[in-house]
Amino acid sequence: MERDVLVVGESLIDIVHAADGSTREHAGGSAANVAVALARLGRPVRFVTAWADDERGRVLADHLDHAGVRLAADPHVLARTATAAATLGADGAASYEFDLEWRIGQVEAGAPAFVHLCSLGAVLEPGADQVVALVRALRETATVSYDVNARPAITGTGPDVVALVERAAGVADLVKASDEDLNGLYPDLGIAEAAAHLLTLGPAVVVVTRGADGATWVEAARTVEVASLPVDVADTIGAGDTFGAAVIDALWDRGPIAGLSSEAIAEILDHAARAAAVTVSRPGADPPYRSEL
Repeated sequence: MERDVLVVGESLIDIVHAADGSTREHAGGSAANVAVALARLGRPVRFVTAWADDERGRVLADHLDHAGVRLAADPHVLARTATAAATLGADGAASYEFDLEWRIGQVEAGAPAFVHLCSLGAVLEPGADQVVALVRALRETATVSYDVNARPAITGTGPDVVALVERAAGVADLVKASDEDLNGLYPDLGIAEAAAHLLTLGPAVVVVTRGADGATWVEAARTVEVASLPVDVADTIGAGDTFGAAVIDALWDRGPIAGLSSEAIAEILDHAARAAAVTVSRPGADPPYRSEL
């Protein structure tokens, strides 16, 4: 059986309200964006997600099928397809309001080389329990990555959310979090302290993204930093998702995380930064194809 990436998490329709007053809808969701980005980079991807048998669900199905993403579970387990109303500021940054419920159906897990869980799929019940159980069953033979990508507009904040994030971090080999994620989860800690705390939960690596200020790979005994690329920002939707997908893409042929040199780590982060720069340079969650990198 072909080794692949099993992505687990939410799909939804982004309803984007631009700064000029226009509105558009397109397929999105953090996990869906990761799955599409990996497929465009040429990696075999299967996806565990959920939507309804409605018009917006069909938009999602067509979007993923066109990208070459295969489904690993029947997604038709919701009463209505989720939406996220994204309002763009003048700088292209987005704020969100969600209409979403989350659960997954029966999964044909296979034997993936990588498992990626992210954002709402890892912390929104009742699906979060299902997701964590699935990942625990696969983590002995797969490299597990988890993108925090916190969404307090739907999950809220506070100790309960932190506990769910930490549960997901505890089943991962690599955790990705933005500086904004860490500030929201651990307001009394600095970014370095928050990353160090996540390491104590079990992952070997925490990757911290800082937007225009670059990214840092944090291990117990070393850190590696890279700068971001200068880019004219159309919007930031899907940038972090592309970054996470490109990290998996760069890890694919490099062997275990524990054996990476600092030079290899810098190459991984540079690759992810280049991919994210392409995404932010054009509207919507529109990740690059390998030929664009």
